[in-house]
Order: sequence, then structure tokens, then C-alpha cells
Amino acid sequence: MPTKLTPEILTAALLGFEEQLHRIDLKIAEIKAKLGGSSKPAVAASLPARRKRRNLSVAARARIAEAQRRRWASFRGESKPQAPAAAEAPKTKPRLSPAGRRAIIAATKKRWALKRQEAAKAAKAKAVKAKAAAASRKSAVRKAPAVKAAKKTVPPKPPSAAQSAAPEIAPATEA
Repeated sequence: MPTKLTPEILTAALLGFEEQLHRIDLKIAEIKAKLGGSSKPAVAASLPARRKRRNLSVAARARIAEAQRRRWASFRGESKPQAPAAAEAPKTKPRLSPAGRRAIIAATKKRWALKRQEAAKAAKAKAVKAKAAAASRKSAVRKAPAVKAAKKTVPPKPPSAAQSAAPEIAPATEA
């Protein structure tokens, strides 16, 4: 079952791989030092020091965001950051007139009546077909020819004692 890759898992994987990369770079530097005669690992100095990631609380992020809004407001020359305009009244939903409602109800009733009529016609036609099929099956049964009696077969007689003895085999002659 595959696990869901969360940002925490991916961050931990990234840190692990970076650590492996650091170790491999150190080993490469040691080998190069042995080959070239230099004793300093040049790669180790070039790697930046890892910084621990800071976790900010929700309140701290809100304070930072508000301060940034104030800075932008002063940059644009505004005295205060604009709050969302709540002065406008929300638009009312259009209402259906009583005459429109009656027209919709009448159309719906007409549509359902037509649907019921079609269903009744289909059921009647199905009943007629079933009745005709049953009648044709009855007539087919009456017209079936009579089956002739099967011929009696006489079972073969069991072999008698004289016949059951092994027949004599003539001696084979050599040619």
C-alpha cells in the first residue's frame, strides 16, 4: 500500500539525501587528496552550513502579514489598508411569479400524463404480444405428431458354458 507523501516526509528525505551527498563529497575529496597529494578537502569548504527551518505560529504570521500590508499602504500613499467593502447589500435572488409557477406546474402535469399514457400503451402492447405468443405455443403443442412406440430389442443371450470355454488354438506352423 503506497504511503501519501506529505511535505514532512519529503523534507526528511531531502535532508537525508543531502547528508549522503555530503558524505560522498568528503570521500571523493579524500581520494583526490591521495591522488593529487593535497591534504585539504576542497569540497567540504564549499558546502554551505545547513540552517534549521523556523516554525512560526499562526499569530506571528498574521502580525507579519499585517505589517507588510501597512508598508504597502504607506508606499501607495494610503492612510489605512482598505477593508473589504461590506456596505453594499447583497443582491436578492429573483423570485418566481405565481403565474409562472402555475405555468410550470401545468406543463409538468401534462408531461407526466403523457408519460403515463405511453407506459399504458406499452404495457397493453406487451400483454397482447404475450397472449399471442401463448396462443401460438398452445397450437404448436396440439399439432405435435404422436411418437411411435419404440421397437422391442431382445437382449443377447449370455454365453453358455460350452461356448465360454476357450477355443482351441491350432499350433503355429513354421514356413
